[in-house]
Amino acid sequence: MKIAVPTRDGMVDDHFGHCDHYTIFTIEDKKIIATSTLPSAQGCGCKSNIASTLQELGVTVMLAGNMGEGAKNKLEAHSIRVIRGCAGVVESVVNGFLLGFVFDSGVGCSTHECHSK
Repeated sequence: MKIAVPTRDGMVDDHFGHCDHYTIFTIEDKKIIATSTLPSAQGCGCKSNIASTLQELGVTVMLAGNMGEGAKNKLEAHSIRVIRGCAGVVESVVNGFLLGFVFDSGVGCSTHECHSK
């Protein structure tokens, strides 16, 4: 399994489309075995090709701070499960997800400017 996390300064970025990069975790037996990064295209996640790029890399889960419905729908159309409402150090969030402690908040952005910075 591969998990992608929108990242800024080692933390989950609070808005998917504005992250510095994506940290991609390779998982085996519910443990992180490798990490890599993918630079962000910057800009609107629903209009970029990031969903297809992540899918090509084998990503099946996105742990994100927040994102609009357009980006969420685009990722899900590329077979990437979206978990919103994540916050904190990226590796800790991934480990929490693997332990079953991280769930989707069910809350998305309603505008492209939605973020808590």
